[in-house]
Amino acid sequence: MTVRDEARIEMPDGEAAPVQRPPAEVRYAEELAALRAGDRDPRPPGWELSLRAARRFVIGDADAGISRKFVGNPSLVDRALVTLATSRGLMLVGEPGTAKSLLSELIAAAVSGDSTLTVQGGAATTEDQIKYGWNYALLVAEGPSTRSLVPAPMLRGMAEGRLVRFEEITRCPLEVQDSLLSLLSERVVAIPELTGPDGMVFARQGFNVIATANTRDRGVNEMSVALKRRFNFETVFPIPDLDTELALVEAEVTALLRRSGVEPPPDRDVLEVLVGTFRELRAGAGEKDGPGGGPGRPSAVMSTAEAVSVAHAVGVRGWFLRGEAGTAADVVACLAGTAAKDSPEDLARLRRYLEQRVPRRRGPQWKALYDARHLLAD
Repeated sequence: MTVRDEARIEMPDGEAAPVQRPPAEVRYAEELAALRAGDRDPRPPGWELSLRAARRFVIGDADAGISRKFVGNPSLVDRALVTLATSRGLMLVGEPGTAKSLLSELIAAAVSGDSTLTVQGGAATTEDQIKYGWNYALLVAEGPSTRSLVPAPMLRGMAEGRLVRFEEITRCPLEVQDSLLSLLSERVVAIPELTGPDGMVFARQGFNVIATANTRDRGVNEMSVALKRRFNFETVFPIPDLDTELALVEAEVTALLRRSGVEPPPDRDVLEVLVGTFRELRAGAGEKDGPGGGPGRPSAVMSTAEAVSVAHAVGVRGWFLRGEAGTAADVVACLAGTAAKDSPEDLARLRRYLEQRVPRRRGPQWKALYDARHLLAD
């Protein structure tokens, strides 16, 4: 049994345990099946859906019962899909927490029916984790063979004609990044240990790469010019308006709390205070007033994804500690771990925000947020 087939895993005692976060093709299996059944538009070779149907899956179609999954500019989705139908890879860049990974997952589920062919970039990522490795017991016993070969996501994607997701590519060492050059240009993986036709794996129709990179990671391992030429770059921007961001946070948190065993839904007024706080801190909240006046902009990322995480913690805290929905006081108690990740000064900025800016806001939840400022951890 695989996660892709079922959203539950069989436990030793015979009971089924729910998966914490099934992949998109499992979560939205019914929508994908409906789109495939009604898709009459031309499809790029190797794709499971046409561009129009894939677009509807990502941005939603209320008339057809397809939920909206990505909150962003529809033209960005259009450009991303067009890029993947060509010989260029797609690079999604932007601030952390702007749903780059979610967008890549949704597109992979729509195009290939499988979003799990993923390479997670990092300082310890090796070329073996991208292309292929070996079962060393079989390698010693039998020598190099297709039996002892262990395909990594890139090799599988090429052999099966599927999209491969490469998360946080700029976190990888340069020599690891450059292992993609021949894959993206020649569309072939050479396996020198094998002879004959097994020594070359050619990409089937449908293969391509979606990579993501955070703008805050620029300069960590800057991509080579040669590798950049093989990608089309698209920037994913933060959600521009409060109402849209609030609706997204509410929907995501409601689902997370349900999976966490929390019975009451989140209090919308509390969520509005939380999202408003994140937006004001993200915008600087009086940064022009200087260190002695305004709170200033935190160096930590006050993204929508972080707001969802804090709202989830607020709901869990309220329910499991007191048996009620989370409150504005819980927001203060849960904020420190988000706002003070990168610099101790960020905690001071958050204190100044609670003391100077929050009193100017009107409403009982904003007053409760101000009254709970003493709960901010040192």
